[in-house]
Amino acid sequence: MSAVKLVELLLTAEIFNRYEELTEDDIPKEIRKLLYNKGGIKRPVVIREDTVMRYAGKVEQKPPFVDLNSFSRQYILTSFDLAVKWFASRGVELIKKNPALAYFYQNYDSLDVSYEEAKKANLPKHGDKEWLKGLIEELEKKDETREMLSLVRVLSPEEIPVDFREVALSEEQLEEVRKIEIALEERSFLRKIGLSDIGKLLFIGPPGTGKTTTARALSKKLYLPLLEVKLSMITSQYLGETSKNIEKIFDIARMMSPCILFIDEFDYVAKMRTSDEHAAIKRAVNTLLKSIDDINLVEDGVLLIAATNHPSLLDPAVWRRFDKVIEFPEPAEAIRKRIFEIFLARIDGNFNIDELVRETDGFTGADIKLVVREAVLDALLQGRRELTQEDLLNAIREVRERLKLKKSY
Repeated sequence: MSAVKLVELLLTAEIFNRYEELTEDDIPKEIRKLLYNKGGIKRPVVIREDTVMRYAGKVEQKPPFVDLNSFSRQYILTSFDLAVKWFASRGVELIKKNPALAYFYQNYDSLDVSYEEAKKANLPKHGDKEWLKGLIEELEKKDETREMLSLVRVLSPEEIPVDFREVALSEEQLEEVRKIEIALEERSFLRKIGLSDIGKLLFIGPPGTGKTTTARALSKKLYLPLLEVKLSMITSQYLGETSKNIEKIFDIARMMSPCILFIDEFDYVAKMRTSDEHAAIKRAVNTLLKSIDDINLVEDGVLLIAATNHPSLLDPAVWRRFDKVIEFPEPAEAIRKRIFEIFLARIDGNFNIDELVRETDGFTGADIKLVVREAVLDALLQGRRELTQEDLLNAIREVRERLKLKKSY
C-alpha cells in the first residue's frame, strides 16, 4: 500500500503542475497539508522523501517508473504514462477521493470516476489551519491589516474543540443550519437569481443556552474560519476610533472570506445608542448598521452571526438587519435529555437520565455541563472514575443552590 500512496503523491503533484486550472482545493486535505509552503502551494510541486514518509510511510520497493534522487532526496516519475496505467489498476478508490486525479482520470479507460463528486467531497483549503496561518502572516506584514487583526480572535475549524454533533439543538434550529449549508453550496445560483441578502443570523437567549457554542460548532461543521469579536471590546475611549474599528472588522472578514464573523454582546449597540447623543456615538452605530447592510453570505462569503442575552434592548432598526432570528431558550426536556446524553457518553456509570432531566427544570446547557463536572470531580476526590446516579443528583442540588445564590445578588 505504501507504493500505491507514493504514486498517488507523485501523480497528484504532476497533474497539478500540468493543469493550471486546478487549484489547491483540488488536492485532498491530508496531502495538501503536507505541501503547504508559507500558507500556499506553489507550482512546481515537488515530492521529497520526508513528504513520502509522512504520507505513505517507508516504501520498501518502489515501482520501476519511480526514481529517488540521491542528492536532493526528491522522488521523480520517469514515465508518466506507465505511472498512470499502473495506478489505474490499483488506486481507483483513491482516485475517487482525489479531485486532481479524478480530473485527469474521469475520461481515462472507462473508469467510474467523477471530478465533480470528488471535488464536492473534498474539504476546501480555507478551513486548513496552515492556510489560515499563512494568510494571517501575510496580513500582519502591513500595519493597517495588522491593526485589524488585533480587533478579532481568529480560529480555524481545526482549532475548535466542540463538534457540531455534540451540540443539542432543536429541529427548528437544525433546519436553519441546513438552510445555511444549502446557501453556501448554491451561492452561484443565488447570485444569478439576485437573492443575495442571506446569511445574517441573530442568536437570542439567556446566558449558557449555547449561542457561542453553536457559532463555534458551525465553524467546524461548515469548515469555515471563525472571526470572534465582542462588540464592547472595539469601542474606543477615543470616540472617533469606534467607527473605524467597526469598519476594520468587516473589512478583515471580507479579506478572510469565506468565513463566519461572530459578534458577541451585540446588545452593546443599544448601550451605545442610549449612552448619550454624542455625534461620534451616532456615527458608530450608523457605521455598524450600514456594515451589516453591506455584507452578505452570497456576495461576500461571510456568514454574520450576532448574539445577545438581552434582545429586548435592541430596537427595530437593529432587528430588521437580520434575515433570521434564532431563539436559544432555556432547554426543554427533550433538549436537556440530549445534553445529558452527550455529556455522559464517555463516562462510566449507570444513570437514570429521565430523572436527571426532571430534576433540572430551568437549567441551561451550561448549568448541566457544570453538574457533570462537579459530579466527576467529587467522584475523583473519592478515588472513583465511575459515576453514580447519586453523584449527579448531589451535583444538581449543589448547582441549584449556586443559581439561587447568584439570583439573590
